[in-house]
Amino acid sequence: MSEPNFYFAFAVMAGILDVAANLASTKSSGFARRGWGVLSILLVLAAFALLAEAIKGMELAIAYAVLGATGIFGTAIAGRLLFGQKLKPIGWAGLALIFGAVLVLHTA
Repeated sequence: MSEPNFYFAFAVMAGILDVAANLASTKSSGFARRGWGVLSILLVLAAFALLAEAIKGMELAIAYAVLGATGIFGTAIAGRLLFGQKLKPIGWAGLALIFGAVLVLHTA
């Protein structure tokens, strides 16, 4: 893997941890279930640790956009698969635009 892709991978992994944190937060029922709440916080901290690694080799704006887009897209898909949450078609169109924008930003 080339060096720029290495840092991009850190940003994507941070986004995946962000998705896991969101799912744990949902399972915590507003942090009433403390174990899930603590896990959610730890996953967010880990995500930002990976973001810190990503910005060593790429611009913060790009790394954060990758984290955010991965988090948004992944959370929408995971919410659908695990919790039956639904987006309207316009929501999916928005997600596609976000995903495309991050791809363009990465190649810029």
